[in-house]
Amino acid sequence: MAFQKAVKGTALIGGGAIATVFGLSQFSQYRNKHSTFVHVQAAEAVTVPIKNHLPTREQQILALQTTGEFDVLVIGGGATGCGCALDAVTRGLKTALLERDDFSSGTSSRSTKLIHGGVRYLQKAIMKLDFEQYKMVKEALEERANLLEIAPHLSAPLPIMLPVYKWWQLPYYWFGIKLYDLVAGSQCLKSSYVLSKSRALEHFPMLRKDELVGAIVYYDGQHNDARMNLAIALTAARYGAATANYAEVLRLLKTTDPASGKERVCGVRCRDVLTGQEFDVKAKCVINATGPFTDSVRKMDDQEVPNICQPSAGVHIVMPGYYSPDNMGLLDPATSDGRVIFFLPWEKMTIAGTTDSPTDVTSHPIPTEEDINFILNEVRNYLSVDVEVRRGDVLAAWSGIRPLVIDPNSKDTQSISRNHVVTISDSGLVTIAGGKWTTYRAMAQDTIDAAIQAHDLKAGSSKTIGLQLQGAEDWSPTLYIRLVQDYGLESEVAQHLASTYGDKAFEVAKIAQVTGKRWPIVGKRLVSEFPYIEAEVVYGVKEYARTAVDMISRRTRLAFLNVQAAEEALPRIIDIMGKELNWNEQKKKEELEAAKKFLYYEMGYKVKSDQLTDSSEISLGPSDIERYKKRFHMFDKDKKGFITILDVQRVLESISVQIAENTLHDILNEVDLNKNGQVELNEFLQLMSAIQKGHVSGSRLAVLMKTAEENLHQRVVIPVDRSGGGL
Repeated sequence: MAFQKAVKGTALIGGGAIATVFGLSQFSQYRNKHSTFVHVQAAEAVTVPIKNHLPTREQQILALQTTGEFDVLVIGGGATGCGCALDAVTRGLKTALLERDDFSSGTSSRSTKLIHGGVRYLQKAIMKLDFEQYKMVKEALEERANLLEIAPHLSAPLPIMLPVYKWWQLPYYWFGIKLYDLVAGSQCLKSSYVLSKSRALEHFPMLRKDELVGAIVYYDGQHNDARMNLAIALTAARYGAATANYAEVLRLLKTTDPASGKERVCGVRCRDVLTGQEFDVKAKCVINATGPFTDSVRKMDDQEVPNICQPSAGVHIVMPGYYSPDNMGLLDPATSDGRVIFFLPWEKMTIAGTTDSPTDVTSHPIPTEEDINFILNEVRNYLSVDVEVRRGDVLAAWSGIRPLVIDPNSKDTQSISRNHVVTISDSGLVTIAGGKWTTYRAMAQDTIDAAIQAHDLKAGSSKTIGLQLQGAEDWSPTLYIRLVQDYGLESEVAQHLASTYGDKAFEVAKIAQVTGKRWPIVGKRLVSEFPYIEAEVVYGVKEYARTAVDMISRRTRLAFLNVQAAEEALPRIIDIMGKELNWNEQKKKEELEAAKKFLYYEMGYKVKSDQLTDSSEISLGPSDIERYKKRFHMFDKDKKGFITILDVQRVLESISVQIAENTLHDILNEVDLNKNGQVELNEFLQLMSAIQKGHVSGSRLAVLMKTAEENLHQRVVIPVDRSGGGL
């Protein structure tokens, strides 16, 4: 009864408030009625032919070197830069794009994976009567609808629950979410709704029950951000843009305008990072779309120019999938320090984040233990006491740098808007800064519009509304069934390929290796618990992957899902890439070291090591210590004080269990803190203490030794696969 009264009161309060802003949406509604027509019109207006096959990177580099002058040269291979290239080339402009690392190697691959208008920005727009914030949300919601349409294989609507723990919050949040629906107009994905306490727990059983009043569920979009970025880049390349990753801009080229006598930017001097070769690329217009590095490129143009970007770091963590329902996210609208935390299912795992704090610009941002623990504590506040939120369940962690536009009146980065700005310097350098992932297309359109006007380029209006990205054309939700039936792929692998490559999944399936098993017929997995297969590595090279890091972080998402799984897959990935790219043994070794360094620092592996070190405290009771000593000495028969691979093999042989020597080496190496090839008693006790405290989970050595102890006189199968243990 109380819940029904609250809902009725919510409707009365919210209804009156919505009426006050209804006028804002009338113009939007008019535009939305014609959205389908506009989408079809824009897509059909593209007259530039699209290539059936993707040019090789070598062909792209040659095009950059031999083209006399491009109309547009974009610096930056993130979402905005690739969006600019696609917008320009589909207007018929001769287009080039240079990225010094890999496509989406920066901020664009390290997002919350949401395609959204921004509920909190709408809240700020209403509370502060900020029409600019309102317009930003409105634009983002329109772009959300477009992005879901042009890449349905990479994106989908996601219901997100906002739990309510105080009665008065129900009308407040209901009004805000309903207003979010209203602003979206006919492009609203699905209408939001209110849930009772019992229904909320039915949908999200992990939720904290105490004092729960009910919940509100609304819809936003979710996508695979790095693959989406890559799809934009590949689509631009197929339309004729000369796009190249690992092509670093060293300096801007300038010429003197004979009419005005002023210096004008006319191209760049760049270096092929892979070969070291340097060459000039000339262009009528150069666009700076480098995200957090915006100001460094602007200073190539003018050393005295003031900074316009203020970088902000956002940390995310990935936890096992059992922390959230398969198809329901969670929003914490007011964390302990006023931030917003999302808790979302993604790629069968759970992603939580983000933080928001000022940072220095770097190509290699590192997640901190402080930020990881902040997110974990916020997650604990919303999950049931029955769910033990363990530090050891963090499977991956990363930090991304947002290129926020400075608001001189703001006190902290949380209040800085993500509105984008387009500026043109005296020398003609066009810079696009700020914005957000969802609005990349609108940002690109505004940028190319400004470039055309400033440089008197001959081109029509933007053609990218409704323009399908690579993989979308013949994709359908049931495409994966054909992959299973035609090629003999596992259903999980087929679903993954269809949702990653769209209609290009058949090209991957065609090169998949025969397994030699009855089922699946083709498709050898890189690691057992993830659906990535070896054929994707071969195909990834065709998609311009040139390093092992490219493969584990952006062509596949292994590094973002489980760093231990990514490390385990590295040797095989490097072998396959080595064959495709003719790497020698020294190059393979360098790639392995570089990839491990990437996992260690940028993807949270370092914080795993920090959880279990040779100085870790042993906080076990006397009875626990005796029990674990007894288990240890079962393996250390000679009372040496340490165990080796031979000791473990001897015990396993006594119970008729065989495990490959290289697997045993990996198992012991996880616990061997001083890396001397053996596990001392103290190291084992430190491990068991860390497991008890929840700092470490899924230790294969701990599971193996416990199982062997319990089944010493029985023939049993001891599992040695990684158990999903985290950082």
